Amino acid sequence: MAGNSSRRGAVRKSKKGVTVGSGGKRRRALEGRGPTPKAEDRPAHKAYTGGTGKSRSTRTERKAPGSDQVAGRNAVLEALQEDVPATKLTIMTRLDTDERVREILRLAAQRALPIAEASRTDLDRMTDHAVHQGVALTIPPYEYADVPELLQIAADRFETPLLVALDGVTDPRNLGAILRSADAFGAHGVILPERRSVSMTASVWKVAAGAAGRVRVAQVTNLNRALTSLKSQGVFVLGLDADGDVNTRDLELGTEPVTLVVGAEGKGLSRLAREISDQVVSVPMAGRAESLNASVAAAIALYEVSGVRERRGLR
Repeated sequence: MAGNSSRRGAVRKSKKGVTVGSGGKRRRALEGRGPTPKAEDRPAHKAYTGGTGKSRSTRTERKAPGSDQVAGRNAVLEALQEDVPATKLTIMTRLDTDERVREILRLAAQRALPIAEASRTDLDRMTDHAVHQGVALTIPPYEYADVPELLQIAADRFETPLLVALDGVTDPRNLGAILRSADAFGAHGVILPERRSVSMTASVWKVAAGAAGRVRVAQVTNLNRALTSLKSQGVFVLGLDADGDVNTRDLELGTEPVTLVVGAEGKGLSRLAREISDQVVSVPMAGRAESLNASVAAAIALYEVSGVRERRGLR
């Protein structure tokens, strides 16, 4: 009968067999849930009042744009001891203190750092769910120099420019170690590309152990273009690679204005960086190791350049 198809729970026949009806569920689903409650009546909304008639405080500790966090008691303590720049110390509410926390609070007070309290949930969010142990230190965004500033540093010191450029290096520990070597051997700055490269993070500050505050870092949009520009200004570009044409011990260009280009971990120099280089330099090795860590190779090359300049009376 024609009318049977509209009854609730009706059974319809098809070519494939018997199909059971929805039992009215589809019709009830279309009825809706009524009007949307006001914002102050919804617990998940920031305007929720909880029935008091007053807006409830929902201030959440968030990571400021561009900032970074050092998380964990040992890490925060070391960062404060190394004078890593910081804008705020955040402590978890009702935190159980120990000797490290007391020393952290003392150093923060000594530096007049603002100290804030936050819940465990907020600290988890701030630190991207790192093991923070109830303590986090906010590091401000690094203020990068530009390449002309690095050359000006050398000019102000009446020294021959010595720069280091990183070609695709992504490990912050390598950058931190290279900054320490640059500081030790008189380099005037380090150049980083914006993309596919490590940047100045809290991890770098920690590994650099103070050198990050003494060696300026420039960031460029296009590294190869920056290297070409340096060449036009009389700065020789020396690529550092295991398959180099020149030995670091025979580095005659070491007395000239130089930019050492350090290749990526495991990959070495990119093709374009190699083509731009005036010379490709390698570190002599007597053992069976095929290559060296990027920061180790950079340290050896900087040491050799420093030695050449000292022997020629340029330092």
